[in-house]
Amino acid sequence: MRQRPPVDTTLAAVPYAYPWSALISRYKFGEQPGWAGFFAGLLLQTPGVAQALGELDTQDWLLPLPLSAERLQTRGFNQAWELASALARQSSTRGRADTRLLLRLKHTRPQSQLGREARLSNVRGAFQVDPLRAGELAGRRVVLVDDVMTSGASLFAAAQALRDAGAAHITALVLARTAPA
Repeated sequence: MRQRPPVDTTLAAVPYAYPWSALISRYKFGEQPGWAGFFAGLLLQTPGVAQALGELDTQDWLLPLPLSAERLQTRGFNQAWELASALARQSSTRGRADTRLLLRLKHTRPQSQLGREARLSNVRGAFQVDPLRAGELAGRRVVLVDDVMTSGASLFAAAQALRDAGAAHITALVLARTAPA
């Protein structure tokens, strides 16, 4: 890596490989938001996840990676929000879950269609913290939730927006992650 990632820790429940990749695709693209509870339970069994959620104070944040309005309309739900909501229900976190603090500013091509360098440029500038609420992140802990991490481009771009707004510590929680190259 050329520079340190903007997340302090990344925790993943399973490898993004068969059979998990097929199940996650069915959850995400097959209109199966009800699976979020099962996946949250799987995440909570992952070493470090319950601790990361338990460390959140009432002024800290549990944030899903936002989708663009176009993708949300097409898919009908944000899989990261469903996962974050299920994590909040199933854990003892005191962190606040929110879908309006971290914003998706632009619609981008699906990351799955792109190589690593194209992924990085695709999401550059795609995320921003709501400027009227940026002060709510100053010195706070954030758990950033997404379903899959491949190159890390989307998570890192979102985490950088949170860092720029003053987040002190960011843990990325993902259901599945590809093996680092």
